[in-house]
Amino acid sequence: MNLLEIKSDLLARNTLFNLIGQAVPIIIGVITIPFIIKRLGPERFGILSLSWIILGYFTIFDLGLGRATTKYVAEALAKREEDCVPHIVWTAVTVQGIFGIAGTFFMLSISSFLIHNIFKIPLNLVEEAKTVISLMALSIPVALVFRSFLGVLEARQRFDLVNIIKTSASSITFFMPFMGLIAGFNLPVIIMLIISSIFVLLIVLVRINFRIFPNLKKYSASFALFPKLLAYGSWIMVSNIISPILTFLDRFLIVSLLSISAVGYYAAPYEVVTRLSIIPASLSITLFPAFSALKGIMEDEKIKMLFFRSIKYIILALTPIVLILIFFSKEILQTWLGTDFATTSAKVLQVLAIGVLANALAYIPYSLLQGTGRPDITAKFHILELVFYAILAFLLINNLGITGAALAWTLRVSLDLLLLSLASTRIYRLSIKMLNTKEIKLAIVTFFLLTVVIYGAKSLTTRLPLLFQSMLFLTILFLFDFILWKKALDNADKKAIIKLIKFH
Repeated sequence: MNLLEIKSDLLARNTLFNLIGQAVPIIIGVITIPFIIKRLGPERFGILSLSWIILGYFTIFDLGLGRATTKYVAEALAKREEDCVPHIVWTAVTVQGIFGIAGTFFMLSISSFLIHNIFKIPLNLVEEAKTVISLMALSIPVALVFRSFLGVLEARQRFDLVNIIKTSASSITFFMPFMGLIAGFNLPVIIMLIISSIFVLLIVLVRINFRIFPNLKKYSASFALFPKLLAYGSWIMVSNIISPILTFLDRFLIVSLLSISAVGYYAAPYEVVTRLSIIPASLSITLFPAFSALKGIMEDEKIKMLFFRSIKYIILALTPIVLILIFFSKEILQTWLGTDFATTSAKVLQVLAIGVLANALAYIPYSLLQGTGRPDITAKFHILELVFYAILAFLLINNLGITGAALAWTLRVSLDLLLLSLASTRIYRLSIKMLNTKEIKLAIVTFFLLTVVIYGAKSLTTRLPLLFQSMLFLTILFLFDFILWKKALDNADKKAIIKLIKFH
C-alpha cells in the first residue's frame, strides 16, 4: 500500500497502534509504581515525580515545532515534494536543539531557587533533589529534538515505528527506576539511566529517519523556513501551555475551596473516566497528518468524508461505555474503591462520563483545524475557555462541591466541542447533512433503545447478584454490537475493521 494514501484500513491500523502505544505505558506504570514507591519512600518518589513533571512541562515550550514538522512534512509528501523534507526537518531540529540548550541553562540557574523557595523538600534530601533536577535539565534538548524526528514518522504515517519508539520512551520512565531499585542504585543513578536510555532511543529514531528518508543524512537547515514554522508552531505552544491549566484547575480549586480529602473523592472517578480519552486521542494522532496531507493537495471532499466518518467512529465506540458508566457508577466505585467512594463520588462519575463523550468528539474538529493550518483558532478558544472555566468552576464548586467541579468540567468541554464544531463547519463548509445517513439514524435509534433497555433491566435486577447483572448486560451489549455491525457500518467500515482484526 502507498503510505501516502489516506485509506480507512490504514487509519484504523494506525489508530490501533496509537491505542496500544498509549495503553502499554499505563499498564507498566500501574504494575511498577507500587514497588517504586515502596523502595524509594514517598519523599524520594515525590522528587522522581517532580523530575517527570519538569521534563514534561518544559517540552511544551518547544515553539510547537514538533507539530509543525508533522504538518509541513505531511504536506510536502502529499505534493510529492520529498526534496523539501530535509530543509523542514533540519530547520526544526536545529532550532529545537538551540532552544533546548537554552532551557537547560535556565533550569540549572533556577533549580536552587525552586528547591529552597518553591518545593517543600526535606533538608536531608535537598542535595539529592538538586542533583536530580540538574540531571533532568540536561535531557531537555534531547526531548525537544526527539519530538521533531517523531513528527517526520507521523507525517509518513509510520505509526508502527512511532509507537514502538514512544512506548519505549514512556515505559523507560517507569521501567528504569524499577530495575535500578532492584539493582540497588540510588535516585541520581536511576535518573542517569533514564536519560541515557532516552538518548539511545533518539539515536535509534534518527537512524530510522535516515533509512526512510536517505536525503536526511545531509544536514540542510534553511532558516528562511523558520518564520513559517514559527507562525504555525507558536499557536500550538499557546494551546500546549493552557491545556495543563485547564486539566488541573478543578483540583486546585477543590483543595482551595473544599479540602484535600475532597480532591481524592473527585480525582479517583476523574482519573478513571478520562482514561477513555486514549481512544479519541489515538484517532486524533492519526488524523492530524492525514488532514495535513489532504489539505496540501486540496482534497476538500476527502477531508469532509474523513471528518464525518471519524465522528461516527467515536460515537459508536464510546456511547456504550458512557452509558455503562452512567447507569453503573455506584456499582463500579463500590467494587473498586468501597462504600465511601460509591456514596460520595457516584454523581461525579455520571456527570464526567457525559463530558467525556463531548470531549472525545471535540478531538475531531480540533485535529481538523490544526491539521489544515488554523491552530490560531484552537489557541484562541483555549484562552476564552480558561476564563469561562475559572469563573464557572469557582461558582459551582462553592455551591455544589465536587459534583459542581464535574459539572463545570463537562460544561467546559461541551463548550469546546461547540466552538470547534462551529469553526470547522464555517471554515470548511461542512454540512451536518453528511451525518444524516441511514447508518447514523439507525445508530441513534439503537442507542436510545439501549438506554431504555439498560435502565429497565437495571431497575428489575437491582436485588440480584452483581455477577448475574454483569452477565445480563454483557449479553445486551453483544446484541447491540451485532445490530451495529449489521446495519450501522457500511462496507468500507467493515473492511477496515476486518483488516484490523486480521492485522495484515
